[in-house]
Amino acid sequence: LAEESPDSAYHSHGSSLEEEAAERMDDEEQERLLSYWQNVGRGHQVDVPRDMAEPIQQLTRNNNPQERQTIPFTLIQRKEKLGDLLYEKRQYGKAKWACIKMKEKQYEQSICLGFMKLMRYICEQNSSGLYLGITIPIVTIVHTNEAQSAMSQAVTVAYYLPEVLQDEPPHPFDSDIIIEEWPATIVYSRSFRGITNEDSIMREINLLAAILESPELCLRDTFIIAGYTNPAAANRHNEIWFLQRP
Repeated sequence: LAEESPDSAYHSHGSSLEEEAAERMDDEEQERLLSYWQNVGRGHQVDVPRDMAEPIQQLTRNNNPQERQTIPFTLIQRKEKLGDLLYEKRQYGKAKWACIKMKEKQYEQSICLGFMKLMRYICEQNSSGLYLGITIPIVTIVHTNEAQSAMSQAVTVAYYLPEVLQDEPPHPFDSDIIIEEWPATIVYSRSFRGITNEDSIMREINLLAAILESPELCLRDTFIIAGYTNPAAANRHNEIWFLQRP
């Protein structure tokens, strides 16, 4: 056997040290991110388990604004007053979504836990074994009584599948996640910022209902909250969507 030269020995030893250092930094980053999410979770009365460390890290690394795919829509109308945008009327096409039904005591708990389950699906826990990519917004379907004065606990958190996966969506490993095809829909959308809870959602529903010329054209008990920033962010960018009756 040929003797290993001191130079090649140094290189092989040096590269293994570099790999160890990279792994250590990787582990430290994972711990830091997990700890951050666990703190945020506690604020929403949600436990973030250790097995979320890898999906959180993967999502954080891939969360470049340029790489997020926005759900495509056709703008039909913009309603403004004194330069302020009151709402937009949009058409969304037929599409497949990964959906999970949640029913926690508080809305914030439902969206945090639902989002975590969807994160696992996006981050390789699917039949393709691949990272699927982030699409925005992540949406939550909420239900109210006919009078629009109270919200039910049951919500559906949903992730729009990227264009390249629409024909053949990867199967989720989590049996709670269902792939659904939603029909083409016209929505009336109004933007708002901050946390989303029962109070802020009911306030936004009543506000948009008062602004619309013909609210009777929309469903009276089903609405969508569209989130453009993750549930951990404080000053979130959200929209409330009214759905036009089919």
